[in-house]
Amino acid sequence: MQAGLRAISLALGLCAMAPVQAEVSYKIADFGDLQGWAQDDHAAALAAFQETCPDLDEPDWQSLCAISANIDDPRAFFQLFFRPVLIEDGARPLFTGYFEPELNGALRPDSRYRFPLYKMPPEARSAASWLSRREIETTDALVGRGLEIAWVDDPADLFFLQVQGSGRIRLPDGRSLRVGYQGANGHQYRSVGTELVRRGIFDAHQVSAQVIKNWVRRNPIDGLELLRHNPSYVFFSEIGDVPAHKGPLGAMNRSVTTLRSVAVDPRCVPLGAPVWLEKAGETPMNRLMVAQDTGSAIKGAQRADIFFGTGDEAGRQAGRLRDGSRKYVLLPIQRAYALLPEAQQ
Repeated sequence: MQAGLRAISLALGLCAMAPVQAEVSYKIADFGDLQGWAQDDHAAALAAFQETCPDLDEPDWQSLCAISANIDDPRAFFQLFFRPVLIEDGARPLFTGYFEPELNGALRPDSRYRFPLYKMPPEARSAASWLSRREIETTDALVGRGLEIAWVDDPADLFFLQVQGSGRIRLPDGRSLRVGYQGANGHQYRSVGTELVRRGIFDAHQVSAQVIKNWVRRNPIDGLELLRHNPSYVFFSEIGDVPAHKGPLGAMNRSVTTLRSVAVDPRCVPLGAPVWLEKAGETPMNRLMVAQDTGSAIKGAQRADIFFGTGDEAGRQAGRLRDGSRKYVLLPIQRAYALLPEAQQ
């Protein structure tokens, strides 16, 4: 990248931390180049944009957020004030899915509900690396300290709740308790799916979250040992101020929207920006979404994680998704053109 262009991208926060060897390119497209643009529900995309745009700090974003409140034609709004920018860093495009799990649980342990969700202990907050998953689960380090939020009935579901970072606990009386990520123990994540492949139990193409869950349930003792192969452990906090009909809180501390919110790499895509996604695969998707979340595995300009909603069916849909194609970031016009080399302006 030319020095001047890199300075601009640093100022705008776009792929500013991309690897030195990666050549980041920017190309402005016409809305007519976007497959399926005219057929999308732009009003739904605008509603998702309005969910988080009040939190955008820069004056141009603030102005667009204010204008969006008085729009009769959502598609015209995006076409008038934004330009689609294709940002590429040499990595293959990859789109996956995530969801908000629902677990069965209770506020008191019994013979069914035996697996606790913990708040973060004070000593873990100040430690770069605290107790491992195995040490937490096989010792009394957290027992009896009032750190339990709830107990659930399935250790595999609890494990994947920690992977997702937020979810709901269905209580026996019909109420629902919402929890969100509070912190972690500082250990590096290790894939239990990769471990199953290494052991020769499954081939790589067979492994999914559901396959892992089923194996753990069929092998309760060995299953717990498998989960402890991953030393990383997530702590939760109870979230009481999000209405039940809304999605979980994303990285912007606002609710994400089913099939309209994506997790992105914020080094390459500004949080709160509209994102046009063209997904290939068995179920193609051309849709305007909003970058409202992040994820530790979401790295690169053409990486995105689509939020599929809450519950088991959303989890099945999200778990099957691993497709490519391309995505564009919709940027305010001046920002978009500032990314181009001088020769193209």
